[in-house]
Amino acid sequence: MTAGIIRVGISGWTYEPWRGIFYTKEIKREQELAYAASRLRTLEINDTFYGLQRPETFAGWADQVPADFVFAVRGPRVITHILRLRDVRVPLANFLASGLLRLGIHLGPILWQFPPNFRFDPERLGAFLKMLPHDTGHAAGLGRGHDKTLRTPAWLEVETRRPMRHAIEIRHESFRCQAFIDLLRAHDVGLVCADSAAWPRLMDVTSDFVYCRLLGSRTPQAGDYDNAALDEWGRRIKIWAAGEEPADAEPVGGKARPRKRDVFVFFDNDRKVRAPANAMELIRRLKP
Repeated sequence: MTAGIIRVGISGWTYEPWRGIFYTKEIKREQELAYAASRLRTLEINDTFYGLQRPETFAGWADQVPADFVFAVRGPRVITHILRLRDVRVPLANFLASGLLRLGIHLGPILWQFPPNFRFDPERLGAFLKMLPHDTGHAAGLGRGHDKTLRTPAWLEVETRRPMRHAIEIRHESFRCQAFIDLLRAHDVGLVCADSAAWPRLMDVTSDFVYCRLLGSRTPQAGDYDNAALDEWGRRIKIWAAGEEPADAEPVGGKARPRKRDVFVFFDNDRKVRAPANAMELIRRLKP
């Protein structure tokens, strides 16, 4: 069995402390995305969490990255934090119609992050997962249900129908149960493995990809992953990509069937200045 594609990146790409460290002084702010994308294979888009974007914004991001690069996109907080998955069909349509599809071949997983006080509710979560589109054609259809919240005309063009992936990041212990894992697997939605001391770290495999967010709060150097920690994550990532599960994964819902899986890894360290360096160090470990 061949291994899946491994992509290592960082959360966001515009941070003042990175200038002069990750970005050389000669790089202008408008060049930072292209520079980061030339060294990494994926990045998380954070702006989408805070509000709807414009089609030309998505197109501008897509124009600055290589052909084999993909973005992970954070789902809007109005859906997860404000409405808390209740009556979200129209807000979901607004998000899908806002220009997301203009990313084209660069559209990677959609990241849905729940607040720390959001408890596992199988009925509410199940209804949301059932609503999520799993290809761009379905997304365009759902997007037609948008309202006047959009800041610009909707973008619902799909040149080629492509698969779409979704990942759920939880922050409450009530999700540590078989029923949650079963629900994700039933809807082919990924579970985020979040390396944080603040909320549960679950490593169950629930889809054809694995999504890791390395937040650094477990590390002794205030967010910096040392050599031993990077070696450990590198080992796990290779095992996931090969279709198996690490022996130290401690699954809640039992093992998934073996098959190659793509793996997405994002550093979002407490000390964000170390995120790019940790990402580059992990990439070196993952080279054949």
